[in-house]
Amino acid sequence: MVIRVWDYLAEYKRERADLLDAVETVFESGQLVLGKSVRSFEEDFAAYHGATHCVGVDNGTNAIKLGLQALGVGEGDEVVTVSNTAAPTVVAIDATGATPVFVDVREDDYLMDTAQVADAITPRTKALVPVHLYGQCVEMQPLRSLAAEHGLAILEDCAQAHGARHHGRMAGSMGDAAAFSFYPTKVLGAYGDGGAVVTDDDATDAALRRLRYYGMEDQYYVVRTPGHNSRLDELQAEILRRKLGRLDDYIAGRRAVARRYAEGLGDQEGLVLPATADGNDHVHYVYVVRHPQRDTVIERLREHDIALNISYPWPVHTMSGFDHLGYAKGSLPVTERLAGEIFSLPMYPGLSRDRQDAVISALREVLAGL
Repeated sequence: MVIRVWDYLAEYKRERADLLDAVETVFESGQLVLGKSVRSFEEDFAAYHGATHCVGVDNGTNAIKLGLQALGVGEGDEVVTVSNTAAPTVVAIDATGATPVFVDVREDDYLMDTAQVADAITPRTKALVPVHLYGQCVEMQPLRSLAAEHGLAILEDCAQAHGARHHGRMAGSMGDAAAFSFYPTKVLGAYGDGGAVVTDDDATDAALRRLRYYGMEDQYYVVRTPGHNSRLDELQAEILRRKLGRLDDYIAGRRAVARRYAEGLGDQEGLVLPATADGNDHVHYVYVVRHPQRDTVIERLREHDIALNISYPWPVHTMSGFDHLGYAKGSLPVTERLAGEIFSLPMYPGLSRDRQDAVISALREVLAGL
């Protein structure tokens, strides 16, 4: 049997009764769109983050896009972020009409190098989008200082960091707003697409609610800033509401897998294990390791029926879809170097100890044969 990098079936079997009850609850509610389940999840998710507001949307990409638009980002603006991220981060910025501007990442933890951000700011810069990557947070205080100095908004990309903390503060509580994805693989994953934006600002909340609903405040009447249909599905909201109560357990499970990997692989020469940045509580959305012979390692692990993932093989600035941004090869050297060396081991709470042991054993065998 192939060991996949992610699998939900063990979780589904364990939670099946509750998940099916969630379906029944929604179907019997009499309201299938923007009903009680969406409202309840928004309240619970905001409370989990100590936030005033949460607005559920249809996916994480639109959470970023609508979050930026609600913060006033639009045509002609610039938004500083990173290229070592999932492409939707940058696709969402581009969709607002703004121009993504990239800084490099740090060599040790692969997070935004905040020391480079000041030089990336121009008179057109409107916002910063730090990506809390792989399950841990970007160093936020330098960004908060720069934002205050230059009058910039901060939208945290928390798609990979549900429940992570930075010096005691929850991911999503350190900017003007924060975007979340509930894609099934996430630490808090739906059984389909979903997303949300949290904020403490009343005006941002009101703008988000208009933007996700065609620009309407009342049914059939567009007020201003026409939006689109970007609503969180009622069924996914009910599933997420229930799973939110188990989020801390999911995180504990991921941390247990990470500890087991560290114990079993920490002595392997040439294999770089994940580093947790100072002040961070890592939730291990993915377990990203690094090796100079990455492609050979992955190929040989397939022979052991272990399927791995690369997060991410192509930095966004090297993709043909972003040629218009004008980044030459070598412009982000750390990001580009990482793209040839990083790969992700299987990581999810339902990964059994036997499968963890199989991954560790196979990887040790492969590394010994290089």
